[in-house]
Amino acid sequence: MIRSLIAAFLLATAPALAQGEFPPQENREAWGLAIVDVETTGLEAGHHEMIDLGAIYTDLDGNELGRFFIRIHPDHPERATEFVRSINGFDEERWTGLGALSEADAVERFLAFHAEASGGRTMLFTAYNAWFDRNFLDALLQQHGESFRDHFTYFLLDLPSLAWGAGIPDMMNADVAGALGLEAETSDPLEHTGLSGAEWNLALYRALQARIAAQAGREGQD
Repeated sequence: MIRSLIAAFLLATAPALAQGEFPPQENREAWGLAIVDVETTGLEAGHHEMIDLGAIYTDLDGNELGRFFIRIHPDHPERATEFVRSINGFDEERWTGLGALSEADAVERFLAFHAEASGGRTMLFTAYNAWFDRNFLDALLQQHGESFRDHFTYFLLDLPSLAWGAGIPDMMNADVAGALGLEAETSDPLEHTGLSGAEWNLALYRALQARIAAQAGREGQD
């Protein structure tokens, strides 16, 4: 019943949303993954702001379609907490030296990348803490007359949930990485960026897909 209601809702709203044909596995060429990681000045979207954005777009098999990275000058740098500065290395003068752009310019460039890299595919927003990244991106887009729902499908792909379903019931990224034989994401604040996070997310997705395929193969032999 619930599945039917969701399908009816998506069908009714398809003209207004970025929405491809369901199910994705039967329409693979119409779908892609927007693997995203953002760095911010804090934890509260709408009050704190994004200071960089990394994205790697892929098909459903994890084959890369394009990548994007940009640093952003927040409108309110004074809201940046010391804790997040210690994680992502944010500093106003450093950001200027690294070529950070205004929020408006960042939105324009990201949407241009999105249009080109998606190539007409419906993009499924994919991240390690998907709601966190989604909410910050949506807040930035809405400040500049855009909306997350205009460019991405209704659903989110949350990587810890995918890992849980693959038999790794952990939440911390280092623990999930260890279970898959991967290195943890860098903790060096000078190297820790949205792009390094997106690259790590993609490596995690590929490792999880391989694990799921191996599990399915073993089950088929039983």
